[in-house]
Amino acid sequence: MTAPGTPAPAEDTDDLDVEEALALVREAHREAENGSTGQAPGAAPRPAGARPAGRHAGTPWTRAREIAARAVRSGVRRDPVSVPLHDALGLVLAAPLDALTDLPSFDTSAMDGWAVAGPGPWQVRDEGVLAGQAPPEPLTDGEAVGIATGARIPADTTAVLRTEHGRIDAQGRLHATRDMLHGQDIRPRGQECRSGDQLLPVGALVTPAVLGLAAAAGYDTLTAVPRPRAEVLVLGDELLTGGLPHDGLIRDALGPMLPPWLRALGAEVVAVRRVGDDARALRKAITGSAADLVVTTGGTAAGPVDHVHPVLDRIGAELLVDGVMVRPGHPMLLARTKDDQHLVGLPGNPLAAVSGLLTLAEPLLRTLAARPAPEPYTLPLRDAVQGHPQDTRLVPVVLRGDHAVPLHYNGPAMLRGIAAADALAVVPPGGARPGEETELLDLPWATAGIGVCFT
Repeated sequence: MTAPGTPAPAEDTDDLDVEEALALVREAHREAENGSTGQAPGAAPRPAGARPAGRHAGTPWTRAREIAARAVRSGVRRDPVSVPLHDALGLVLAAPLDALTDLPSFDTSAMDGWAVAGPGPWQVRDEGVLAGQAPPEPLTDGEAVGIATGARIPADTTAVLRTEHGRIDAQGRLHATRDMLHGQDIRPRGQECRSGDQLLPVGALVTPAVLGLAAAAGYDTLTAVPRPRAEVLVLGDELLTGGLPHDGLIRDALGPMLPPWLRALGAEVVAVRRVGDDARALRKAITGSAADLVVTTGGTAAGPVDHVHPVLDRIGAELLVDGVMVRPGHPMLLARTKDDQHLVGLPGNPLAAVSGLLTLAEPLLRTLAARPAPEPYTLPLRDAVQGHPQDTRLVPVVLRGDHAVPLHYNGPAMLRGIAAADALAVVPPGGARPGEETELLDLPWATAGIGVCFT
């Protein structure tokens, strides 16, 4: 449901490819720059390293996410991999999961009790039948044998009589204490599937239940889309890796936070490198990376040691998103550094970096992993949230019943709010009133999904 005052949805771009979407973004950039710098209409889009003289409006938040989700060129191929079951959680199947055997592969008992043949009463054999044993001897009419759940059914069995539905008299004969149907409590061979049946199609997400199904069907490995590889480059000479802040130096919060967050978004983090404020080292790290996604921290603005834009310009990168109309996190960016590699430049402030992860990195990683987009949902806000005049705001919230409760400590440099949050509320320009329906972005560890896999 969309509450009054909620902005209209972004223009549908399902019929646009990434290049067309990029052209629209560049046009938006030109319009923004024409209004603030006097640039002539129709001028060529600025190169990656150039910064506008005035405020750069950036890409609307919804459009930026669309561009990130569709940034991977269609010709770029990621070959499926064979993955052991214990490593496959959260991946997407690249081949159908076909049954390798009938399930169950033989007639089994669905209950503890007795396998019986013909009408009762029955004479009970001395030795029972347990799961995992060789095929038992067939039964004859008037005969019964104790049986455990999951054990093979003897040939010529009529039904299984549950333990609680039978009694044995003084002569050792078994009697049923209630009516019994033919075939009762027997799981026949192939009840769930026959060998060759398709259990799950290509594109199915590997959940814990899928792992169990695959194991039951005889699989040791799964053919899946590989996890996207991500590399984190931590920028900033002012960052400490231990101890208390001192003498103008601060603790690095993003180095410890980003790798597990990227893993929760489905990436394999192949390296975390500290680059500092060294343009040459940054260029070497980017050009030398073999990751699908390079994530940088800080350096995306226009300060004296903000080297990300100039380095991207020197290596011929293509800016797909250069600034987003969102708070916090406005100076984030997305660039194509190679045909098969992208870079997400995160702002240096911690909550702004989280905003960049969920705005640009999450949709891109989702596409690389071939995972489906989560279904959007809304909840009413318990309290009013002040908005930005032009930009979307992402505000940490906790979920309480059927409401989202905004949290304090939601400034760009703060982590106290997001550390307690279940989700981020997407607050439209101008803010939101109490009770207003607002879109929510779940944090990966706050849901019951497989995103909580940090290994």
